Amino acid sequence: MTRGRGSAVRRFEAQTNGGAEPLVVYFDDIQLVRDLLGDYDANLAVLEDRLGVEATVNGNAVALRGPDAACAAAKSVLEQLYARLAEGEMISAGDVAGAIRHAIQTDNEANVKAPAAQIRTRKRLITARTPAQSAYLESLQRNDLVFATGPAGTGKTYLAVAFAAACLEAGRCDRLILSRPAVEAGERLGFLPGDMREKVDPYLRPLYDALYDVLAPERVERGLETGVIEIAPLAFMRGRTLSHAMVILDEAQNCTPMQLKMFLTRLGEESKMIVTGDPTQVDLPPGQDSGLNAAIEILHGVDEIDDIAFSRADVVRRELVGRIVEAYEAAPKDQSSKRSKPRKGGGKR
Repeated sequence: MTRGRGSAVRRFEAQTNGGAEPLVVYFDDIQLVRDLLGDYDANLAVLEDRLGVEATVNGNAVALRGPDAACAAAKSVLEQLYARLAEGEMISAGDVAGAIRHAIQTDNEANVKAPAAQIRTRKRLITARTPAQSAYLESLQRNDLVFATGPAGTGKTYLAVAFAAACLEAGRCDRLILSRPAVEAGERLGFLPGDMREKVDPYLRPLYDALYDVLAPERVERGLETGVIEIAPLAFMRGRTLSHAMVILDEAQNCTPMQLKMFLTRLGEESKMIVTGDPTQVDLPPGQDSGLNAAIEILHGVDEIDDIAFSRADVVRRELVGRIVEAYEAAPKDQSSKRSKPRKGGGKR
């Protein structure tokens, strides 16, 4: 629900003149406050809805009413987002929701709010929107092989590419290698027209989209031309050793156990590997098993290897995607395989 700024000011005055004292947050730059609140206070509406507080505005001050813990979390969110705006970052309703998720996530032992992890490239600053995304980015810093599994829309692939691009720009690796199984073509790509890049482009498009979002287009094109950014289909990975590189395997649920073992053993010196996939969306032909869960189980506990499991609570694409994932998880397992029955008396009405 959106509100006009004038009505918000009237409510602010009414609240501060009587009843329990609100928690008031003050900011220095009125222009940044406008960006913080969003068009028609849309960002503030997200804050109110998610935290159960009532927020009212008067100039560069925001008054918060509600449970003490909720007001404290709202204050933390507003201050964090304001600081990001002051650094030149743009924020959206999705960023507000992400900051809220971090604000209410506490450390089980110290009871301290966990900060949101960030990745900075020359083009943009990417901030984790869920605690699981922060854990993912921190794991990528610490480990040389990280598995990321979970439903669509949780940022598994996007953050992997963003992290790899940041490492490339910082000189922490010499090249990026992007790979994905081309399940629909059965890994037999020779009949498709064009060179190798053109053959696999349809399968690697999500990786391209993420690359162009975090790197300047000319940087991506130059990298592809020089081989600094390499398109390496899974079918052509056998026998290689990938050194001084950031290696990403996307849609790994569509790898057989032998394919995934082959890929994982390509890891060379001074390299990191990120393997992403959704075990609930296996597109392998009948009779072929996915190797993703098996690989995670086999390698569990091995040093420098970690796995991050995202859930529907981490879906950041949009809330509707989260509800779609939830509905599919709640449905009987054989529901999706049933063919819908035709309606009786089908025909135009």
